[in-house]
Amino acid sequence: MEIQKKGKLYLIPSTLGDIAPLEVLPISIKRAIEHIDHYVVENEKTARHFIKKVSSRKSQPALQLFLLNKFTEPSEIPGFLDPCLDGLDMGILSEAGCPGIADPGAAVVEVAHEKGIQVVPLVGPSSIFLALMASGFNGQNFAFNGYLPIDTTERKKEIKRLEKKSREEKQSQIFIETPYRNNKLKEELERTLVPNTKLCIAVDITLNTEYIATKTITQWKGEQIDLHKRPAIFIVQA
Repeated sequence: MEIQKKGKLYLIPSTLGDIAPLEVLPISIKRAIEHIDHYVVENEKTARHFIKKVSSRKSQPALQLFLLNKFTEPSEIPGFLDPCLDGLDMGILSEAGCPGIADPGAAVVEVAHEKGIQVVPLVGPSSIFLALMASGFNGQNFAFNGYLPIDTTERKKEIKRLEKKSREEKQSQIFIETPYRNNKLKEELERTLVPNTKLCIAVDITLNTEYIATKTITQWKGEQIDLHKRPAIFIVQA
């Protein structure tokens, strides 16, 4: 009896904003999308729009999309990979950037390994790593901390803890915020961190409005920049 060969799971990066995909994505992304019809995505509308921008001749009715978001039950995830078990290649698309990096796609990748499905990561933009590259901070010892606490008191404690850890371990501390609260976070960092601690703010990475700057807290206090509703990465190095 012939054993069914499994398909591969491709991790397909997307753009970080409204820009022509092939301005920042390699041709390998286009090739992958042109031959894959089964995808795990966060949002069907934006996924279809991205696929169409990358390959305008791709048949939209032929696409089969599995939704992975905050409403997805963990018990549903193994079934997403059934096409791979039937020998068909699949793709994971993130809403922005690289699947599996600060992204729910990691849960699908974990199941793929359990099922013996080959995982193929493709090259594309990650705002976290691009910001770190451009910061001038320690790229050999760093940590991504996700979102800071919402509670003001807890947030201040966490900022001080990350600053202390950065100083003691020479570790770059990376975090993000909901875009409409970016300006408030910048103000909190300026109030909480010591004057000579360095902060990198990277906004709209890869877009025409990209802004990346590393300054001390003292310098940032004199810098007026509107971060409201702009995707941003914050990195601290004490």
